[in-house]
Amino acid sequence: MAKEQGRKVVASNKKARHDYLIEDTFEAGIVLMGTEVKSLRMGRASLIDGYGTFRGDELWLEGVHIPEYVNGNWTNHTPRRRRKLLLHRAELAKIMKKSSETGHTIVPLQLYFKDGHAKVEIAIAKGKRQYDKRHALRERQDTRDTQRALSQARRASGNGR
Repeated sequence: MAKEQGRKVVASNKKARHDYLIEDTFEAGIVLMGTEVKSLRMGRASLIDGYGTFRGDELWLEGVHIPEYVNGNWTNHTPRRRRKLLLHRAELAKIMKKSSETGHTIVPLQLYFKDGHAKVEIAIAKGKRQYDKRHALRERQDTRDTQRALSQARRASGNGR
């Protein structure tokens, strides 16, 4: 069997980009059990409640839901167990320093397979205030309205495509 090539996204945390201001991102390996890998290959996972914590000098991913493998037996995994992340020591030091600052947290953005290995993209993020979220939504809506008005003006003048 040929080795997988490329990147296959399993789960994405779209809400994280809405709720947090992303400051820096890192790609980390993740320690998984066999049934977790099989469940991920079926495209089943949720990053919604996930976050990263340090225990000693190791980074752990908590709150990520990988459902039990359907065809598993007694060796099946616990869906919300703590999972170790694999990063270089310099990256861990940088993340630890940044996350210890007030208001910063570690959130998972994507869970994917890269060349056959399970990876997670984590970010150091700062929580947005409610008015920041409303401002971002308003900007997006204004951009959409502007684009819509321009396309309607082009169509009305006969230069539309």
